[in-house]
This record gives sequence, structure tokens and C-alpha cells, in this order.
Amino acid sequence: MILLDSVTKKYPGDSVPALDSISLHIEPNEFAFLVGKSGAGKSTFIKMITKEEIPDSGKIIVGGIDLDYVKKRHIPGYRRRLGVVFQDFKLLPRRTVYENVAFALEIAGMSGKEIRKTVPKVLELVDLLDQAKKFPNQLSGGQQQRVSIARSVARQPKILIADEPTANLDKLTTEEIIQLLKKINDFGTTILVSTHDETIVNTLQKRVITLKDGKIVSDQKNNGIYKLDATPVPKVPNRIVQTPGHALRQRRKVI
Repeated sequence: MILLDSVTKKYPGDSVPALDSISLHIEPNEFAFLVGKSGAGKSTFIKMITKEEIPDSGKIIVGGIDLDYVKKRHIPGYRRRLGVVFQDFKLLPRRTVYENVAFALEIAGMSGKEIRKTVPKVLELVDLLDQAKKFPNQLSGGQQQRVSIARSVARQPKILIADEPTANLDKLTTEEIIQLLKKINDFGTTILVSTHDETIVNTLQKRVITLKDGKIVSDQKNNGIYKLDATPVPKVPNRIVQTPGHALRQRRKVI
């Protein structure tokens, strides 16, 4: 579902790469955490997947799409295939909860009839149907994040990326958001969460990928725990040819 093969990215002026020959494969329907100290490369990792940044070398395939072949004019369409949740919510302040979710569907080209059918279902999923007419400034931080999640999953993306989704929330609200993401994962969506929150990582014990100085130093496939220091994982050569055939058959697919 998400494949990186020998991906390297170095920003001008930096002495070391933000990502240094990263290789990994996140399977369909998997729930994975991305952890590491500030500056470890987590944000760059996410930006590679959303095509906000382009690698200096290496291959990235997301949902069977080879990002090398996604032209600049097609990037917005590609991003609409993903669900992305941010720590600062990014809600439209002059639109209600209902309108925030509906707007994302309008951009995706959904008809008014489909929007009226879809939005209530999504708001019910995140337990906000009774808040549909409220504006963002009338909601708690946890409720705003749930609106953000509702907006991201309304188009039923196969992949949901959450970048520090609980950074501005208290402990109880954090647990609610993570359980919501787990529920979405149970419905079949691949989830990738970048986080500094040790508690949620250790509670869920899903796959945990640890970055340090731009390298993967730990990749716990099952029952993972939060740890920041480890021995770098040896690079596996030609890893891309070992991945499922369907991804390679579609490597020239362009949106």
C-alpha cells in the first residue's frame, strides 16, 4: 500500500540527509506508528508520501501509484485519494461542522445528493451528528479533530495519514481520537500515524517504525512499543522487487 525503496532526501544547506536511503513497505489495512525525536525525519517522510516534497533518489509507490509519474498538475487529484489529518485541524472557521465535511466532498466532485447522504453517516461515525450546525470555535479541541478526521475519511480513502493528531489534546481526548482511528482501521483503511505520544503507541501495540537521523533504526512489525534509540536496520538491497506484484504492474499509473 505504501512502498519506499532507498528514498533519500537532503535539504539545501543541511549537512546530513533528512531521509537517508529509507526502505519499507506498509501493507494494506495495516496500522503503523512513525516515531522519532524532533528532526528525525518524520515530517519529511510524510511529505514524501503526500508529494509535498520530492526525493533526491529512490522510489515511492502509494496505493499502486508510482509517484515519479504523477505530474505537477495531477498532484491535487492524487492527494484527494489520501486522507490526511493534521494536529492543527485546518477547519474552515466560517463553515459549520456539516459544511466543513461537505466542502471536502464538493471539491472531490461528489453530487449534492451524494453529499447529503454521506455527510450524516460520516458525522455519526465520529459521534458528531448532534454538532452538525455548530462552527469550529464552538467545539472543543477533541471535537475539532474529529471533524478533521470526518472530513478526511468522507471520501473513503484507502490510506489515512495522521501527522501528530493528538499533539494539542488532553489525555482523555487523545484516547478517544486514537480509538476512532483504530475503528477506521478496522473498516479496512490503512493508517499511518506520526506521533511523539509514547502512551498511545504502547497502548495499541501496533507496528512501530522508529526514525533517527533520517534512518530507520527499528521496525517492530507486531506488538511494537515506543523506543527512540536502537541499532540501524540493515538495508535490504532490491527490496522493491520483493513487494506484491500488483504494485509493480501499476508503477507507471498516472492519475
